[in-house]
Order: sequence, then C-alpha cells, then structure tokens
Amino acid sequence: SIERYVLRNKNMRPILLNCLILLSASVFAKTATVDSVRVWAAPDSTRIVFDTSGPIKYKLFTLDKPHRAVIDIKNSSIRKIKNTPKGTDRYLKAIRSGVRNKNDLRIVLDLKKPIQYKMFQLKPNKHYGHRLVIDLFDAEIKHKTKQITKKELKKDTQKKLESSQKLRDVIIAIDAGHGGEDPGAIGPSGVYEKDVVLKIAKNLRDAINNERGMRAVLIRKGDYYIRLRDRLEKAREYKADLFISIHADAFRDSRVRGSSVYVLSKKGASSEAAKWLAEKENSSDLIGGVSLDNKDSLVASVLLDLSQTASLEASIDVADRVLKGLRKVGRVHKRNVQSAKFVVLKSPDIPSILIEAAFISNPIEEKRLLSSKHRKKMSYAILSGLKGYFKDFAPEGTLLSQRKHTIEKGETISTIAQRYQINPNLLREYNELKGDLVYVGQTIVIPRDSGT
Repeated sequence: SIERYVLRNKNMRPILLNCLILLSASVFAKTATVDSVRVWAAPDSTRIVFDTSGPIKYKLFTLDKPHRAVIDIKNSSIRKIKNTPKGTDRYLKAIRSGVRNKNDLRIVLDLKKPIQYKMFQLKPNKHYGHRLVIDLFDAEIKHKTKQITKKELKKDTQKKLESSQKLRDVIIAIDAGHGGEDPGAIGPSGVYEKDVVLKIAKNLRDAINNERGMRAVLIRKGDYYIRLRDRLEKAREYKADLFISIHADAFRDSRVRGSSVYVLSKKGASSEAAKWLAEKENSSDLIGGVSLDNKDSLVASVLLDLSQTASLEASIDVADRVLKGLRKVGRVHKRNVQSAKFVVLKSPDIPSILIEAAFISNPIEEKRLLSSKHRKKMSYAILSGLKGYFKDFAPEGTLLSQRKHTIEKGETISTIAQRYQINPNLLREYNELKGDLVYVGQTIVIPRDSGT
C-alpha cells in the first residue's frame, strides 16, 4: 500500500508533507462568497450585515470628496445586492461592488457624511451563518469638552430655574426587546418576537400619552438593534422615572403559556454594584443624581447601595401592580414577580421591570400577540398598574405629585395643613395665598413634600 511504501522510503516523507501543505493551502484559498446584505438604519447609527459563506480576510478604509467607505475582501465574490439603504438613512447613500486584482472583492459604501465605524465578524448562530458586520455612526469626538461662556452659563442656569418651577410629566421609557439583526424568539408560524414587542411598546406608549401627567418615550422606534447597556443610557438621557422592557418568551414545550414580570435579582444588583464602583473614576453617570467621580470608595459604595435599594424596592412595587393588571387580560405564567440578572434591569438609579408579555412559542398566544385588540388590552392592563403606583409614589415636581383639596365650611389653612401634615407656610406659598383667607368651594393644591 502507499502507506507502507512511504514508511519504507524515508525520502518520500518530505515530498508527502509538501503535498499536504499545498493541498491545505488550496483549501483555505477557496473563494468565499458574499451571499446577501442587510441594512438596519437606527436614529443614531446604521448597521450593515454581509452574509458570507465562511470566515473572510478583509480591510476597510475611508475616503472623502465624496465620502466613501471601501471594504476589500480577499478571494471573494458577491451575488447581486438586493437590500439597498432607505432614503431616511442618515449615513448610507448606496452600496456597490466590483472585482479587484482578478480574485478579490471590493465593496464601496457611498456615504452622506464623514463617519466612524466598528467592524467585526460573527460566527453562525441558530438564525444566521457567518457574517461581516459594519456599524456606522457620527464622526464627532465623544466627550468633547465645550467651552462655556459666563453668558451661556447664566442663560443655562435661568432655564434650569424656570423648568424647576414648572410641574413636569412622569417619564416612562419603554424598551422593545431585540430588533434588527436579532429577531428574538420565533413563533410556530414564523412570527418574530422583535416585531410583536415593538407593536406592544407602541400601544403602551399611546395609552400612556393619553394620560394627564404621564409621558412615554420609546427606546427602540424601528427595526434595528441597540446594545443592552445603550438602552439604559438612552433611558437616562430621557431622564426616565421608570424603565419597562417588553419581551415575548419562548420554551421548548409549546404548551407553556402566560405572562411574567421580572425585576433585577439581588445577586445581579451586587455584581452590577461592583462593576459601577470599579469604573467610577472613568464614569460620568449619575447615581440618584450624584456623580461617583472623585468620591471616596466608602462614600461611593454607600451612595450606590442607597440608590440601588430604593430603585429595587420601587421596581418590585411597580412589577407587582403590573402583574395584577395582566391577570385581568389573560393567564400569567408565574403568579409572583420573578427576579433575574437581565442586563436591561441593571440601572441603579431608575426603577426597572421586564415584562414577558406571552410565550410566542405557544400557537394560541402567538395568535393573540398578532391581534391589535389583544395588544391594546394588554397595554391598558400594564397602564393600570403604572397609574396605581404613581398615584401613591409620584416623583416630586411632577403633575402627578399634586393633590387637590376643595375647601369645605369651617376649614382654614391651619386645619387643612394639619390634616395633610404639611407646613402651613408651604401651603400658602404653593397656592400663592395671603394669610388664611379661603372660601367654600375653592380648590387648592396640596404639595407632597412636607417642607419640614
């Protein structure tokens, strides 16, 4: 046999080794293909995903006049590009391709402006094969320090003073899970979790915005992906009083069904506290309105612990009320509020809950999630829980923190102040009253802050 021949003839071994090297090199030099492209345009970034037949060697460089990003891929070819950028895309104008050095592929991204980018490859998962991912975003330098003049500082201070004197709405950040390249769970008939939870989020937004003193903001407004921690940052930018993440669960047993509501587990809170404290010197994030920068380790730890404890207690209260609301519109999977280490629940300064609206893997619940009528019922059930919570615990300075009292016969400012355990002077000042003169039928506002 060949094997025995090679063993007997030692001089053949180097020749065989060289043949194996050449054979392996020819395998690795095999041409890869770019099979398709997907473009996901978000408000502050654009993600371009190239589906490839395997791992590839690539490089990217940018050009101006006009603005372009050029991607060179070794030993590769491309099929016809069908997915083109939409006119609303802030960064990408067009995608084109051509052959370079006979065997290589050159892809050109025509841009609308200068960009920064992140580029990486992803290995296959249960939804996709090999992928080359490019994220485009603004070329502005982050954390650039702005020189503020005295005039600007005075104007900014005046604006803050004026806004502090006005009562504001309670702000609720609604986060639709997954999005873009990440479809989430997939129902029996092919329904994507990312699509139905965005619809629920929009239904809930509309329901909240119809309420006096409440305003909802969407973290994800369309079909694109946002990093989990970036979702928390967006909620903080909106100065949200509450963060709600909406998902639709899946399980291997399609019979499992029902809603669940989660808060952050204590272990998750502890690990997050360690992370925040470790990064406090490089962080400009606020914890309960106080920056951790330049704080003594013990002080920072105490501040963080107080903030986390208050946020977690509020989260549990909200979650319990929301779960009670959901019981009225369908089955619940868990009768009590659950706890887990979900990343989107880890904001230490914003009460946060995660709602598993239903099991999309259950055919009956998948069908209900597609029903506009059912989604609206679910949204109003969630809203009933939110209203109950904010009725009792509205943040100071919000419209919902107001309480109104209609004067009855025999009442005075002093007796009303005593009834609500509030300082009479604060009551007069808040309602712009001079002295104790009030009349029957007059309505006054009772601030929640005791002023003492």
